Amino acid sequence: MLMDIKDIMNTIPHRSPFLLVDRVEEMETGKRILAKKCVTYNEPFFAGHFPQEPVMPGVLIIEALAQAGAICVLSDEANKGKIAFLGGVNKAKFRGKVVPGDVLSLEVEIIKVKGPVGVGKGTAKVDGKVVASGEITFMIG
Repeated sequence: MLMDIKDIMNTIPHRSPFLLVDRVEEMETGKRILAKKCVTYNEPFFAGHFPQEPVMPGVLIIEALAQAGAICVLSDEANKGKIAFLGGVNKAKFRGKVVPGDVLSLEVEIIKVKGPVGVGKGTAKVDGKVVASGEITFMIG
C-alpha cells in the first residue's frame, strides 16, 4: 500500500461521510493512480438507495474516481496544499452494480493537463469487472 487513509486526508480535503477513497495501491504522481474503496453496508447513502436492495449511486462512483484523480494530481509538489475541483464529466457509462461488501478498484489516468485544467480517464472495477467509466475534467485552485 502506497498511501493509507491518513496520507489521503493530508492530500485532499474530503472527510467522512464524503471521503470515498480508502487507500492508494499504485501511483505515478501526476500520471496515473490505482486506489481502493471498501464499500460497507454502513455507508450513509444505503439508507435511501435502496433500503430493499442497497446499490452505490453511480454519481458517487464517479466522485470516487474524481477523488482518486485528485490524489494523483495533488501529490505533485507543485500542487501541494491546493484543491482539485470537478469541472465536468463526459462519456460516463455504468455497467454494473456496486453493493455492500464490494471492493471498488479506482483507476485514473491523467490524459491531458493545460495550466490549471486537466482531464482524467477513470475506470471503476469490482473483481476485475468494469462497473463504471468516464472522463473527468478538473480544475486546480
